[in-house]
Parts: sequence; structure tokens; C-alpha cells
Amino acid sequence: MQITSSGAEKIILGIDPGTRFLGYGLLKVDKAKVTVLQYGVLNLTKYTTQGAKFLKIHERVLGIIEEFLPDEIAIESPFFGKNIQSMLKLGRVQGMVMSLAFSKGIPIVEYEPKKIKQSVTGNGNASKEQVAKMVEVITGIKLDAKLFDATDALGIAICHHFHQNNISSSVKGTKKGWGAFVSENPERIK
Repeated sequence: MQITSSGAEKIILGIDPGTRFLGYGLLKVDKAKVTVLQYGVLNLTKYTTQGAKFLKIHERVLGIIEEFLPDEIAIESPFFGKNIQSMLKLGRVQGMVMSLAFSKGIPIVEYEPKKIKQSVTGNGNASKEQVAKMVEVITGIKLDAKLFDATDALGIAICHHFHQNNISSSVKGTKKGWGAFVSENPERIK
């Protein structure tokens, strides 16, 4: 279900893909209110083969989709790194998540890491700690600081929500941005 000007409720699943740790975060958006439904990290380090890791990722992501029935999924897009093998493995995880979304008829959107950080913190080069802190401010809850992959996943979902609602784009001829967000939501800033 798409959010409309009347603010229809929707659930967004954010995924921070990885072959060692996969972060996930579920947000319920009702009008301008953002509520964390669940977040966590799938620790894949105990599995010794790629096949076992991929099976676990498939089972867990499918379970989350079936339990929460998200309206939309947002995932971090591929990025270029120095280790080609790591990039290939990450691409496989991203493809698996995309395939699960498509098989359930759920729209999926990719966001570049810099775009996610920029949307959540205002700085495209923000650290994981800065993203986690702003996720706490935006959602209004204290998160487990050790779960950076999960807070990143929530950040991805928040980025998607902001982009769907044009928080940083032109609305009725005026520019809306972080300044407007802060002035319109003083209770969210601590």
C-alpha cells in the first residue's frame, strides 16, 4: 500500500545485506509517526559454507516477510570495494532478498550507502555511530548500540520513508529539509 496525502499506514522492511551479518529493521509508518516494530542481526559467522549462509538468510528473510507482511522493502545497493569476492557474495545476498520481494509482490527499492547516511544524518560520510544515534532520535527509542547492522537497516527503512514522503524535496513551493523537520518535530530531538 502506498502512503497517500491522507497518510495511509504502511510497513517498511529495511535490509542491510551481508554474508557475515545481515541487519534488518521493520518500521510502521502512520502519517508522520514512525514506530519500530522489530530489528535485529542475523549472525552468519557460525556457518562454514556459503550454501548454509544463503539458506539461513532465505529462511529468516522469508519468515520476516511472512510474519510482518511489509508493504515495501528497502535495501542497501551494491557498492564498489577492493575485495571482488566479497562484492560477489554481497551481490548474491542482495539478489536473494530482491527475489524474495518479487516473489511476494512487494516493491523493493535500493539506496546507495551515501544516500542513506545523507538522508538519516545529513552527512553522506557519517559513521555507523552517527547513523545509529539519528535513528534513535527519529524513532524516539533507545536502540542496542552493538547492533550496527540492525540500526543501519532501520536507517535504510527511514531513508526510504523520507524519500517516499519527499522530506527533502519541494512541497507547495517551499523547500522542506532537516531544518523544517526539526522545527515541525521538536519532541523528536533530544
